[in-house]
Amino acid sequence: MNEDIKNNFLRDLNQYAGIIHRVCNSYFADPDERQDVSQEITYQLWKSYQSFKGDSKFSTWMYKVALNTAMLHIRNKKRNIQNESLNEAAVEIPDESSGRKDDMRVLYAAINTLDDLDKAIILLYLEEYSYEEIAVMVGITRTNVSVRLVRIKKKLEEKIKQ
Repeated sequence: MNEDIKNNFLRDLNQYAGIIHRVCNSYFADPDERQDVSQEITYQLWKSYQSFKGDSKFSTWMYKVALNTAMLHIRNKKRNIQNESLNEAAVEIPDESSGRKDDMRVLYAAINTLDDLDKAIILLYLEEYSYEEIAVMVGITRTNVSVRLVRIKKKLEEKIKQ
């Protein structure tokens, strides 16, 4: 592989490494599983890097690959272990003030109760992606994103109040 491609990939990967961490922390409770999926996401990004055409932002493409890889891992895991709950994911929150950190834990705990698609949509929304970008990444229409976000926000508000 061309050295320029390798260097470009590493530059892009390092610039947006937080995407991989957010996806893994949101979907997987077990630290070993998070590490495994993180490596798989990185591998999938590398494997498909040359096919990235630049039609969207690199971060949008990276999110799509990361989410698809995480969801594929979950589907495969569900096939192998039928009764395991994926909604008890522990979330690591970056160091912040104590109150904000507690608020973030509550928010992410509520997010972890959502189904996989809703979880992906709200995480992308929190990352300030447009409805169009979210629609492309998760494979639904912009209108569906809008409707789902209204419902997701209401669910989260109810969960947080509990």
